[in-house]
Amino acid sequence: MTPSLDLGGVNGGKAWEYAVRFLFGGAITACTGLVTHACGPTVGGLFLAFPAILPASLTLVKRHDGRAKATDDARGGRLGSVGLAAFGGVVALTATRWVPAMTLAVAGAAWLVLDVGLWFLFYGSAGRGEADRPKTAPHPFDLPPRM
Repeated sequence: MTPSLDLGGVNGGKAWEYAVRFLFGGAITACTGLVTHACGPTVGGLFLAFPAILPASLTLVKRHDGRAKATDDARGGRLGSVGLAAFGGVVALTATRWVPAMTLAVAGAAWLVLDVGLWFLFYGSAGRGEADRPKTAPHPFDLPPRM
């Protein structure tokens, strides 16, 4: 799995698919606001690391491109969430001590280094996606089977 950009897929969506993404993302964002209101900004901020449109996007990717592609995209979403949590952690630790430009620069660097490092750790050496991975060995990011 090598990160890439394919703009050809932008024209292939139907209006209802974009509406589903919009509604799903809005619902997740609203839930994050409710959690923030109930538990405070510290707990609510943790939920901001969850990509708002990921669930809707994954269902559409699975429908159009298959389960293997959706699984790879979900793993990428998990890496992105880890990076966003690191970004938030750096901001929380430095925002009151450093100038804003320095805080954002260091937080952005933490996000980039962590996500790129995790990608190389889990995917870069093999360079394979789910479709190419042997089915016998579980991936480190796979959840255990449901009982």
